[in-house]
Amino acid sequence: MYVLLCALAFAAGVVLVVQVGVNATLRTGLGGPVAAALASFLVGSAALALLLLANGAWPARSQLLAAPAWAWAGGVLGAFYVVSTIVLGPRLGAAALLSLVILGQLLTSLVVDHYGWLGFPEHPMTLTRLLGALLLFGGVLLVVHRA
Repeated sequence: MYVLLCALAFAAGVVLVVQVGVNATLRTGLGGPVAAALASFLVGSAALALLLLANGAWPARSQLLAAPAWAWAGGVLGAFYVVSTIVLGPRLGAAALLSLVILGQLLTSLVVDHYGWLGFPEHPMTLTRLLGALLLFGGVLLVVHRA
């Protein structure tokens, strides 16, 4: 089961790269990053609504009200991410952009894991984890380096 979960995580990484290219192309057609991001979110929202309807899993009002207020910020954070990648992807290239995104994700996740923030279980910061982050940082420097 763990291997399947890892494979799905890998697939999510593949999809992120494709999403950047797709959204950057949409930007050209729609004339701007915000319009492209909105179109992307509208299509995604429609697909998710259809999936919820097909599964009969539409959340009840009580479930919607039970979520803490800060949990609703995910849409704004997602919008920031999508608009940023639409603007930065064509300028930095896919490899530089995504390596920097992954570095930001890794460093943030190390802190979030260490303190158990945002509902994640605590996973202490260890020398091994820090070494992994340092190695990734070195890789990012190599990827973004302009000869």
